[in-house]
Amino acid sequence: MSAFKVKAMLVAGAVSALLLAGCATPPPAVSHDGLHLVPQKSLDEVYLKPGVSLSQFTAIRLAPCTVAFRADWMRNQNFNRSAGTSRVTEEDMQVITDRLARSCDEHFLEALEREPAYHIVGDEVTDEVVLEVRPSIIDLDVTAPDINEVGISRTYTTSSGEMTLFLEAFDAASGEIIARVVDEKEDYDDMRLEWTNRATNMADANRYLRSWTKSLRESLDVARAQQ
Repeated sequence: MSAFKVKAMLVAGAVSALLLAGCATPPPAVSHDGLHLVPQKSLDEVYLKPGVSLSQFTAIRLAPCTVAFRADWMRNQNFNRSAGTSRVTEEDMQVITDRLARSCDEHFLEALEREPAYHIVGDEVTDEVVLEVRPSIIDLDVTAPDINEVGISRTYTTSSGEMTLFLEAFDAASGEIIARVVDEKEDYDDMRLEWTNRATNMADANRYLRSWTKSLRESLDVARAQQ
């Protein structure tokens, strides 16, 4: 690809991002299931059930993190791959989602077990008031997935991609939804081509996970201080 085409693609991408930002609509004040939007600087959207305090919960049940790619991600990846290069497969996607899910579980558990630690419970019956937290990563868009290809190759990009945290919290006893968090993270595009591989992709993903788990821990700490 010529330098002119690369530059044109970068400019077009920047213009599209600006247009999309200008067209973005604010989230509704009340969700479809009655949760109310609350101000939060570190996360895009935080919804809470009115009249319910997180401080009433004495234990946390952390569900395994789930990961889902953006719709048509594999098709778009393979469409943009030049002849002679390996195509992305369902197996490649599974490897990526499994690796990211494990890292997500580790980061959330580490944040909750940091002193002063929260009481984490499993599926056993307990007399405690349990908040069940279900984290998910959705709309995963890896710009240059590091897959097993024949021969030696390097991929250079200006951004590793983006992903969105979708987290819901429930009263474990009643199943009633208590909170919902939605937050999108996108790797900063500094317009410089950099080598992208499995290690750099995971480093960026872990940076997002640290940010999300830090915000969750801080929110829970504020609620606990109100007891």
